[in-house]
Amino acid sequence: MKTSISSLSVSDTLEDKLAAFAAAGFDGIEISEQDFAVQGSTPSEIGKLVRDHGLDVTLFQTTLALPGMPDRARALTQLERRLDIISALDAPLLLLKAPSDPQSLGGIDRMADDLRNAAERAAARGLRIGFEPRAQARHINDYRDAWEIVRRADHSALGLVLDSFHVLARGLSPEGIRAIPAERIFHVQMADAPAVEMDLDFKSRGFRQLPGEGDLPLLTFLRAVLATGYSGALGLDLRQDRSRPSTRNLALDGYRALVTLADAARRAEPSLNLNLPAFPPPSRVEDVAFVEFTANEDQARSLGHMLSCLGFAPVAKHKSRQVALWQQNDIRIVVNSEPTGYAHSAQVMHGTSICDIGLTVPDAEAAARRAEALGARRFHQTRHPDEMNIPAVRGVGGSVLHFLDRKSDLRRVWKREFVPLPQVTGVKQAGLRRIDHLAQVMQLNELPGWAQFYAALFDVDKASETRVADAGGPVRSRALQTEDGSFRLTMNGVDTHRTFAGRFLSDSYGASVQHIAFHTDDIFETARVLATTRFTALPIPQSYYEDLASAFDLSDSFVADLVAANILYDRDPLGGEFFQLYSMPHGDGFFFEIVSRKSGYNGYGARNAPYRTAAFKRLSTR
Repeated sequence: MKTSISSLSVSDTLEDKLAAFAAAGFDGIEISEQDFAVQGSTPSEIGKLVRDHGLDVTLFQTTLALPGMPDRARALTQLERRLDIISALDAPLLLLKAPSDPQSLGGIDRMADDLRNAAERAAARGLRIGFEPRAQARHINDYRDAWEIVRRADHSALGLVLDSFHVLARGLSPEGIRAIPAERIFHVQMADAPAVEMDLDFKSRGFRQLPGEGDLPLLTFLRAVLATGYSGALGLDLRQDRSRPSTRNLALDGYRALVTLADAARRAEPSLNLNLPAFPPPSRVEDVAFVEFTANEDQARSLGHMLSCLGFAPVAKHKSRQVALWQQNDIRIVVNSEPTGYAHSAQVMHGTSICDIGLTVPDAEAAARRAEALGARRFHQTRHPDEMNIPAVRGVGGSVLHFLDRKSDLRRVWKREFVPLPQVTGVKQAGLRRIDHLAQVMQLNELPGWAQFYAALFDVDKASETRVADAGGPVRSRALQTEDGSFRLTMNGVDTHRTFAGRFLSDSYGASVQHIAFHTDDIFETARVLATTRFTALPIPQSYYEDLASAFDLSDSFVADLVAANILYDRDPLGGEFFQLYSMPHGDGFFFEIVSRKSGYNGYGARNAPYRTAAFKRLSTR
């Protein structure tokens, strides 16, 4: 499968765009007239620059309005100039868009004549013309009308350029594409968009997104295109996407989005003609196998005290490293105090922080291979003779994701690499059963890319993006989870250090995980146990409970129980209940959460977030 990307998708110098696109794995670039204005180079110089980066010029985008314009002679003169340009570029295709100019004239036959004339001129130079219907065009905004024009023009050098946005943003069914001959489709562009009603021209210019980030049925569109036998390039056309922190990130995210979508298409319809290397399907996450903290010896003692108060006990130590394993039921917390290696580097950079997350999947190596195929970097470090080779990739904030499974020898890692410690007396387990969810923090412009990263690797659903109230500024949150809730992840994007999450990100110099939420079956019993272990809960103001009682019509005795334990409460429209208990912050703002879900509650207590952040902020100003 050949991939390309429009130069208009990001604002940067052409040299930096080309370097990023090539490094990400793209095969080609769509050059536009704007590149000549910005670059100040000749077409032949730009063509050479593209080829020097190992890329092809897939097509040339022009602003020329040709079919249906009243002054045919002038339009054809301008066409000859564009054909000169793509000849010098060594590009095979000139893209002509259906005009939105108010002077443009309708008429299928008239436009067919204009495009046949253009195709004859292109063919004389060994070039081709691609005609693109546009959602905001004055006359030809439906791909079926565009195909009728191309069919009537009946010239081998004229074909369609199909853009998913222009087909789907108008609510058109893409199924009719299946009837178009593959040889008459010259190029395919992909772009997603949110399901928000607005002017289509404005939407096209400012709200085109990477595949999977919006609400358009791109998989249905791509399956229809591929069902024709189309084997040309798939291109991205985003129009200066500023949601990424860099051109490099846009390129990596864009390539991953295209390949992920193509992979989904071939799995949904195996008969499709798609030349894509084989790699494993998305992995089902069975659970969080472990969470690893990095901490120096003093920090490890402080963290150990906090874990003890939560009912964890040190159960084993690593055979050859300064690494301790703390456990409570199925929850494993690894504390790494090694003076060298990756964890030590993370400690120097971020202080006490989570540097590694282990996930149990059906096939660990398959999960890593899929991640690598989609642009993730494998993680390697020097192993001791007694250490296993556990597949891993880089994650958010330079952290690491390790993959374990139950079918291979990896299930024995805790016995192979660790030796048991004598049982610690006096530790009271608090009824914490498993990790309910992890909460990661990142810069706001990194949020779309990391959400896409997880959704591409794992079989998870993405919830809609929400705003979390914080007096310091906006925090955008996105949750991903498996269908059965075995793995849940919330990601918070921030753009100011004045928010509680933003301050954590700033103070920890980019540490990714701000809190871990543990699940308990009975949060009131857990709270009673914790009251005897020197655990200190985050104090919640009385005003919260006064509002709560009226919001949910709760009994006085029930509210009194919540108040006594500083437990927050939420209920969904179907009667599902959610209980939350927070620890005091540790280090740069990391904290633990204890939750209990009842009757199928599937959220994260969003209504409680402002009270929680306010409570944490009050502590920081004391």
